[in-house]
Amino acid sequence: MPLPDPMALAVDAAWAFQGLTFPNPAVGAAVVDEHGAVLAVDAHRKAGEPHAEVLALQQAFVRLGGDRSILSLHDAFDIHDYLKKHHARRFENCTVYVTLEPCAHTGKTPSCAGLLEAVGVRKVVIGERDPNAEAAGGAARLENAGIEVADASTEGTRNLLRPFRIWQTRAFVTFKWAQRLDGTVDGGIVSGEASRRFVHAMRDAADLLVIGGNTVRTDRPTLDARMVGGRAPDILIVSRRDDFDRTIPLFGVEGRRVTVSGDLSSIEGYRNVMVEGGPGLFASLKERCDMFLCFVAPHSGGTIRFLNEEENFEIVHLRRSGRDVMQWMVNG
Repeated sequence: MPLPDPMALAVDAAWAFQGLTFPNPAVGAAVVDEHGAVLAVDAHRKAGEPHAEVLALQQAFVRLGGDRSILSLHDAFDIHDYLKKHHARRFENCTVYVTLEPCAHTGKTPSCAGLLEAVGVRKVVIGERDPNAEAAGGAARLENAGIEVADASTEGTRNLLRPFRIWQTRAFVTFKWAQRLDGTVDGGIVSGEASRRFVHAMRDAADLLVIGGNTVRTDRPTLDARMVGGRAPDILIVSRRDDFDRTIPLFGVEGRRVTVSGDLSSIEGYRNVMVEGGPGLFASLKERCDMFLCFVAPHSGGTIRFLNEEENFEIVHLRRSGRDVMQWMVNG
């Protein structure tokens, strides 16, 4: 049986947190032993938390006979310090596959390139070089330390990094919706709890949430991140009429800015923009969206289909979300 592709495993792990890591990129990492066996696969989960390489090395350390007490550590600096002190050359024959160049700088978390250097891995395989000048340079640091570095860009690593590349210079816009197998979106809650929790986590990471005017008038929503205990993003209501009841929950969130506009011109100044809407909002905004996220629930029963016109998408990643299927797509 052929061994699994470590970079593909790292890419898949990272997609589980796509949309949740802003302003950081979604990154995955895999640690492989000298025989090509995968010891650990992990991914960066949220800005300020340990990076993918750190979490993968933490898991691999235990697999290589290290003290399981390391698993009780969750702070990036603590894990770095522990591995530097206790690695005992366990990683000297290991190769680390990472979807993005290990960071060279210390910010909210310490340098991953510095950690890989300190524990003495044999080789690092990099999917994409870091487009952020502040964090780039990890590959050169590793090479200067005598660690072999190889580039292995794939369609998977490029698609994974697409949001991060775009929000370096402008707003990245994701359009999200949920539908049933028959394509319908009306008639109550569509997606399962796992999918709704993921969306709340995306709201927590977004700095602007865009919604249609009719949805606000009809549903009178809050549009917060309560399912994950997160922050509520600013709101842009796309509507040509500003006739909204300011007593509904959406307008009562402390610290939130709510804007009403007939287009997306007011997204300037934001970088991670999430759109939640139905067929009408999709039709008016689709050309400005960079990526599309569709949750498909395994049942039927509504009357209004999300898409009635022909649309072509390219699926860049597909995964389970509880009982639902999560499809990340771009324009085909």
